[in-house]
Amino acid sequence: MGVDYSLTHTCYSPDANGVSCGHCDACQLRIKGFAEAGLSDPIKYQEDFSTQRAQRTQREESKVDINRISGEIIDAAMAVHRELGPGLLESAYEACLVSELLKRNLRVVRQVQLPISYRGELIEAGFRIDLLVEDMIIVELKCVEHVLPVHKAQLLSYLRLGKKPLGLLINFNVTLLKEGISRIAN
Repeated sequence: MGVDYSLTHTCYSPDANGVSCGHCDACQLRIKGFAEAGLSDPIKYQEDFSTQRAQRTQREESKVDINRISGEIIDAAMAVHRELGPGLLESAYEACLVSELLKRNLRVVRQVQLPISYRGELIEAGFRIDLLVEDMIIVELKCVEHVLPVHKAQLLSYLRLGKKPLGLLINFNVTLLKEGISRIAN
């Protein structure tokens, strides 16, 4: 219809100069509408919402990416488990899972050293991450009768120390692998 959107506003609480607040329901709907339409909102807001919108979009894309990657890891682990079954050493599952992840074009590093920062000093305490995938997901492998709370606590500690957002604890010593997978967020 040829509307000049720079001459419009929807704000319920503009300031004395007519600048939209960016917080009220009307502003939020407008901001969302322009973002969904892929358009730049031509009006000014009391705060810079373009930066916030870009950061929010980046976080949402990161969540989609991390979910896709964790799904690939789980799918790869299921393929390894289907082929090998339960009962082998963790090192065998680790080697095969690395091979499967590389075939899926995922970056993976084995046995990553994880130092502890204590009062500003890095201390090597012998901690190693089994797998680090795409520099964002820690994968800890087990081949135990039962996953214990200490295993989950260990993974959560690794996530915090490594400043990573997501961890997968995969116990291969189960009949159905889906029963041996725990997903832990930092």
